[in-house]
Amino acid sequence: MSIREEIFDLARITHEAAAEAAKLSMSVKSAILTEVARKIKTQKEKLQQENLKDVKSGKESGLSAAMIDRLTLSDKVISQTVEGLEEIAAFPDPVGEITGMWIRPNGMKVGKMRIPLGVIGIIYESRPNVTADAAALCLKAGNAVILRGGSEAFNSNLAIVKLFKETLKEFGVNEDIVNLVHTTDREAILHLLKLEEFIDLIIPRGGEELIRFVSENSRIPVIKHYKGVCHLYVDEFADQDMAVRIAINGKTQRPGVCNALETMLVHKSIAREFLPKVSSELKKSGVIIRGCEESRHIVEWMIPATEDDWYAEYLDLILAVKVVSSMDEAIMHIAKYGSLHTEAIVTKDYDASQKFLREVNSSTVIVNASTRMSDGYVFGLGAEIGISTTKIHAYGPMGVKDLTTTKFIVLGEGQIRE
Repeated sequence: MSIREEIFDLARITHEAAAEAAKLSMSVKSAILTEVARKIKTQKEKLQQENLKDVKSGKESGLSAAMIDRLTLSDKVISQTVEGLEEIAAFPDPVGEITGMWIRPNGMKVGKMRIPLGVIGIIYESRPNVTADAAALCLKAGNAVILRGGSEAFNSNLAIVKLFKETLKEFGVNEDIVNLVHTTDREAILHLLKLEEFIDLIIPRGGEELIRFVSENSRIPVIKHYKGVCHLYVDEFADQDMAVRIAINGKTQRPGVCNALETMLVHKSIAREFLPKVSSELKKSGVIIRGCEESRHIVEWMIPATEDDWYAEYLDLILAVKVVSSMDEAIMHIAKYGSLHTEAIVTKDYDASQKFLREVNSSTVIVNASTRMSDGYVFGLGAEIGISTTKIHAYGPMGVKDLTTTKFIVLGEGQIRE
């Protein structure tokens, strides 16, 4: 069987299974997810053995430290995955929810009901925990899912999908609600992206190159998130000790992820006091700072920043720093160089915080907390299917409800159009 035929058949059987997924009761979906969470917890060592094969292979093939970090199923990652599945299992069922109802002058009632999207294709790199998160969220929202992980995580992904399929069968549910593309050939993605008759939405998760490849080749609607150029603006009214902690966390806690801090903007009125303090702490953590001319007059060891640095998603221990004359300049900088992902302000001034919230139009805007907090799990979504930086159909971290749409429902008593 050719790759094209293999992908066609996989999409077809997943499409058929989606009809069953849409009709599953809340109790069945919750029970399935609770059982998968239990299996992941009790079979942790077995999953980590499969993951170790991928990690070892990744290191031998020269994957970066950031990629290895994303690839590793550590105890902490598995614990968060289990908690996420349990939280998703406990969520109210979004399917069938009436999101609004109004009465027309003729007595007819018009409303909207939440329904599944159908079949969702997830194309992603490295992170095998995405396999569990995506399958769980899609199932809870009444969808079927086709997972296409990167070759670097193949053994890990296969092991996790096996647990989902085993559990679906145990509950007498069609196991094809959750499917994995078994070939790692990139040709498979091209065929998958052409099957609009079977697949309703594509969500790519990974580097900018992958997302642009998917967007440029898909006939199916795509949720896009090219990169995360996240900013921290340290306002003139900032608690400077808080700002240091937030900057250190945003840049160093996990520098290889999309919500890591990439550019810090500092108000000129506090720059001479604040920059030596924060740069010293960043340097202790191994961070290389690329600063504007004014910031380098204050901290001479900074490397000169170029225009490209303001656009950069480093995914590394590198931070761009710029001194700005006002919040308006900071907001203009974010609008020009940002990627609509996550921006944060540190300030004690209420009016400043509200102005920043109103005028910065990224998908997540934060006051007095780290950009690393921009995450579906942290936000209480249980997990996230991805982060959208396109304003249609969802914006920001996507949870269960973002994997549904709404249809109009009409309740009449014999009304006819005159």
